[in-house]
Amino acid sequence: RRQRQMCIRDRPVTMQQEFVASVVSLLPHTDRIRNFSVIAHVDHGKTTLVDSLVAKAGLINKDEAGDKRIMDTKKEEQDRIITIKSTGISLVFDHSKSGKDPQKYLMNLVDSPGHVDFSSEVTAALRITDGALVVVDCVEGVCVQTETVMRQALAERIKPVLHINKLDRGILELQLQPEDFYKSLERVIESVNVILSTYEDKLLGDVSVDPIKGNVSFGSGKQGWAFTLPQMAQVYAKKNNIDSESVLKRLWGDHYYDPETKKFSSNPISKSGKTLPRFFCQVVLDPIYKMFKALTSDDKTTLNNMLTAVSYTHL
Repeated sequence: RRQRQMCIRDRPVTMQQEFVASVVSLLPHTDRIRNFSVIAHVDHGKTTLVDSLVAKAGLINKDEAGDKRIMDTKKEEQDRIITIKSTGISLVFDHSKSGKDPQKYLMNLVDSPGHVDFSSEVTAALRITDGALVVVDCVEGVCVQTETVMRQALAERIKPVLHINKLDRGILELQLQPEDFYKSLERVIESVNVILSTYEDKLLGDVSVDPIKGNVSFGSGKQGWAFTLPQMAQVYAKKNNIDSESVLKRLWGDHYYDPETKKFSSNPISKSGKTLPRFFCQVVLDPIYKMFKALTSDDKTTLNNMLTAVSYTHL
C-alpha cells in the first residue's frame, strides 16, 4: 500500500487530482466498471503484465514496467521476486466499442499469487471480483497451477478469459517459424479448453475460450503490447476497405488465401503447387516478425513505415 501511495504522490498534483476525479466520476456508471483478478502459474509473467497495465494507466513510468513490480508491496515479495499476497489497484482506461467515441472505464484489478502454497490468496481474490484473466506463458504452456487456478475460478462461478503471454520468447528465444508458432498457440488454447470442458454449469453457460470471440489475447507483458483477433481484423479491414467480420472468421483455423484465384481455401497448397501461408500468419504474425527484425537490426525506416501504415502515433 505504501508503495502505491508513494507512486501516486510522485506524480504532479494536477495528475493526482485528475486520477481521483476520474475514479469518482465513474463510480455511478456501473456499466463501465470492471472487477477482475489476474491468475496464473508462477513465473508466467502475471505481475509484469500488471505492471504494464499500471504504466498504461499512467501510474508509473513505462520504462519501469516489469522491474517496478508495483503490486508486490511487501518487502519479502520484493526480495524473493514472488507474489505472496493478493493486492488490488484501481486503473482508468479509455476504450472505444464498435467504432464509437472512447469512454473511460474503471478497472479494479487484483493481482494474485501464482505459487501453489498461496492458493488461498487466489480464492480470496476471485471471491471479490467478477472476472478472471488467466495468463499463460506461450513457451511453457498450461502448467499444474494454471489448471488449479482455473478450477478455482470455475468453482466461484467466474468465467475466465485467456491471455497468452511472452510471445517475444517464441520469436526471439525459440526463433519459431510463423506456422510452428501458430500451432504452439493453438495447443495452448486447446489445453485450456480441455480443462474448461470438464466443468458444466447452466448459470455460467459456455466457458470455452476462442480467439474469434475475442476472449483470447496475445502479447508480451514485458514489452507492453497485446492484441485480440477482433482488433487485428478491424485494422486489416480498415486498411483494405473490406468487412471486418469476413476477415475475423478466417483469422483462426485452416484458412489460406490464394492470390492466384483470389479466394480462400482450406488447403495449404495452391492449384499451381505453391505453399500458401496461413491467413493468421500472413495478417498477424508476419508483420510482428518484420517489426522485431527491424527493431533488432535498428532499421528505423522500415519500423516507421510499418507504424505509419497502422496509424500508430504513440511511439
